[in-house]
Amino acid sequence: MSNATQIEFMSKNIEIKARLTKRSAVEPLVARIADSGPEVLVHEDIFFNTNHGRLKLRIFDDSQGELIYYERENQAGPKISTYSRLVVERPRDVRALLSSAYGIRGIVKKQRRVYLVGNTRIHLDEVEGLGEFLELEVVLTPEEQPIAGQKIAEELMTRLGIQNADLVDCAYLDLILSQAKAA
Repeated sequence: MSNATQIEFMSKNIEIKARLTKRSAVEPLVARIADSGPEVLVHEDIFFNTNHGRLKLRIFDDSQGELIYYERENQAGPKISTYSRLVVERPRDVRALLSSAYGIRGIVKKQRRVYLVGNTRIHLDEVEGLGEFLELEVVLTPEEQPIAGQKIAEELMTRLGIQNADLVDCAYLDLILSQAKAA
């Protein structure tokens, strides 16, 4: 993360997000099939106002962050996400600049345990104010069709015991904002 010029433009993955009732029951299943992990990350995602898509600054600490723009439909099952990601230094300064330009829509704080299974990142997340979740991100190569990633996601869901009723159709920020409205 020390290279400020590292950037990915218009990458694609297939994603699912599921609410977990007991992460301690799922994590051993994930660890058993993982090629590597867990890597533990603690970060804060600051979402900025945009006309479409989502723009967030992920802050790891005062010297490391990522600026991420992504577009993804709100639906419960495996869905395609198109994203661009830029590694940034001095993320607090980037936050101040983007906050002035666009305004902050909301903030998500989480602790994430990341495992890798082939071309899939499995995230076990503890999201402040929301609870525990599992995310699958099947990273697609430029020539790979989304249906192939969808099949991988569905197979992993089966192996990990993720049911359709567990699936979440929106981003963590949407869940936080809906809780705030209901309060």
